[in-house]
Amino acid sequence: MKMESQLAQIGSQVDPETGAVSCPVYQATAFRHPKLGQSTGFDYSRTKSPTRAVLEEATAQLEKGDAGFACSSGMAALQTVFAYFSQGDHLIVSLDLYGGTYRLLERIMSRFGVSASYVDTNDIDDMTAALQVNTRALLIETPTNPLMMITDLERACSWAKSKGLLSIVDNTLLTPYLQRPIELGADIVVHSATKYLGGHNDVLAGLIVTKGEELSSEMAILHNSIGAVLGPQDSWLLMRGMKTLALRMERHEYNATTIAEYLLEHPAVEDVYYPALPHHPGHDIQKRQASGNTGIFSFRLKDARYVEPVLCHIRLIAFAESLGGVESLMTYPAVQTHADIPEEIRRAVGVDDRLLRFSVGIEHADDLIADLEQALEAARLELEQ
Repeated sequence: MKMESQLAQIGSQVDPETGAVSCPVYQATAFRHPKLGQSTGFDYSRTKSPTRAVLEEATAQLEKGDAGFACSSGMAALQTVFAYFSQGDHLIVSLDLYGGTYRLLERIMSRFGVSASYVDTNDIDDMTAALQVNTRALLIETPTNPLMMITDLERACSWAKSKGLLSIVDNTLLTPYLQRPIELGADIVVHSATKYLGGHNDVLAGLIVTKGEELSSEMAILHNSIGAVLGPQDSWLLMRGMKTLALRMERHEYNATTIAEYLLEHPAVEDVYYPALPHHPGHDIQKRQASGNTGIFSFRLKDARYVEPVLCHIRLIAFAESLGGVESLMTYPAVQTHADIPEEIRRAVGVDDRLLRFSVGIEHADDLIADLEQALEAARLELEQ
C-alpha cells in the first residue's frame, strides 16, 4: 500500500463493533481484568493505552521499524532514548544541532555522566577522530536545524555499525513520507511530532521508532518506567494531523522552494540554506536518500540591522518559535531556538546574528512573498532614515 493511503487510513479500521472510521479516544487510565492472571492487553494507560497503541503501531509501520512509542514531547522522546545509556557513555552528535537537544545533553545528561562530541556527521574522518572507547551511539539530524546540513545516512549508519554503535536519527524535518532512516541503516528514529506530523501547531508530542526485538523491548521498559507518555486526546489529535501529511508536505515543499528561490535573488539576502537549491551542500545526497524536501529553510541577511525591523513588519508570517505547521512562522535562532548553545559554537557553525529561520506554511506562495517583500522594504526604509 502506498504511504498516502496508509496515512489517510490511520485508525480507520480499529473499531469493528461500531464501524467508526475515526479511532475512538479511550479516556481511561485503568482497565478491568477478565479474571485473575488474565489481561485484555491493557492494564494501566502509562504502560499501554488503546488510542496511543493505534498511533504507535501506525508510526512503526510508516518508519519501517518494529515498535513505536509516543511521548509527551519531542524532548521527552529524546530523554527516553538517552536513558538507554549509562554513566560514562559517550555519544557522537551532529554539529549543527537543535538547541533543545544540546541543552538536554549538556545540562541534564552530563549530570549522569553521559558526554557528547559534536562533529560533521557527513565527514567520516571527523567521526573517527571523535570515537572513544566508551562511545555508544551516533546521533544524526539531517537536515539539521537551522542550517539544513545533510548527512549521507547510509554511509554514516554503516560506519556506526562497523564500530559497534547505535545509529539514532532525528527525522522531524522530513517525516517518514519523505525519508525513512531505518531503511538506510538506522536503529532508532525520533520525531518532534509537534512539528510536521501534527502539522497544525496544536498538539505537543514526540515519537520513537526502534528496529530489532531486543532494542524495542528495552525501549518499552524505558518508556513505561520514565512515563513521559502521550495522552489519548493528544494521540488522537496527532493521528488526525498525520492523515493529511502527504498533502501538506507537498505544499510545504512547493512553497518553500518558490520562496527560497525568490530570497536567493533579493538584494538584502546573502544566502539561503535549503537542500532543494542546486548550490546547497548535500543537495545530491538529499536527492538520493529522500523523496522530497522539507518546508523549512534559513536565510542570512547581509545586514544584521535588518533583523529586528523585518520581524516587526511581517504580518501574514508570524514571528514565533516552532515549525512544521500549516501557518508560516519565522524565528531568530541566535536568541530563540539556539540560545542555549554557547555563542562561539553557534557562530562557528553559522548561527549568527544575521540568520533567520522560516517555517513555510501552506498559504499561497504569492501572499508569503508579498509579506516578505513589504517587510524587507520597510526594514530598508527604516535604516535609511
